[in-house]
Amino acid sequence: MPNDPGMHLLFSTMAVAIAFTSAAPVSAVPDIGVPPVSAAAAAAGFIDVRTVVPDAIIDLRYATANNFVGAPLYPLDARCLVHESLGAGLATAADTLRPAGLTLVFWDCYRPHEVQVRLFEAVPDPDWVAEPGDYASGHETGRSVDVTMVSGGVPVDMGTDFDDFSPIANAYATDGLSTRQQANRSVLRNAMAKGWIAPYVGEWWHFDGPGASVDRPILDVPVN
Repeated sequence: MPNDPGMHLLFSTMAVAIAFTSAAPVSAVPDIGVPPVSAAAAAAGFIDVRTVVPDAIIDLRYATANNFVGAPLYPLDARCLVHESLGAGLATAADTLRPAGLTLVFWDCYRPHEVQVRLFEAVPDPDWVAEPGDYASGHETGRSVDVTMVSGGVPVDMGTDFDDFSPIANAYATDGLSTRQQANRSVLRNAMAKGWIAPYVGEWWHFDGPGASVDRPILDVPVN
């Protein structure tokens, strides 16, 4: 796991970040009914992220036109599916953030291979989009997620939006970022680190779970 210089200051850093957001009072995690995943998803070891983070906000950008391709790539009923190996870590991360009034927002989870191909066709730069190959990427196996946070329903200022292809999107960037934005990113990294989920240096929103870099077969699982 990358050595985050601010990890030992998790709670003090969190306090700094919250000072710059209007955190709502902590409320109980809602008890929601989550439909079972499809047979294909279950066979791949996938779970709906809401079974481990019941208060998760699902904002799958590729199910809308609000993404760098400018068109929906997922069906409207797409779900945030993750491999079961990520479950405990995501629950820990959410538990770490929740007392500070922060909630995880999921921008992307499991990503079908054909979508990965379309993304790389739009931006053929492996520094920003994993190049499709003979094996599945972390997103394609449900072992990587793209996340941010909200406080009291208000997005936390992280310095950029999702899929910002510029140096300022680097997880540890400082130039062009305020102290507040850097602290907010550190809070997210440290919470994910509590669940042994590692940041990808090139994108502050991208995190890899255990085994995300292991070569695995390409799946054919519907995202819904």
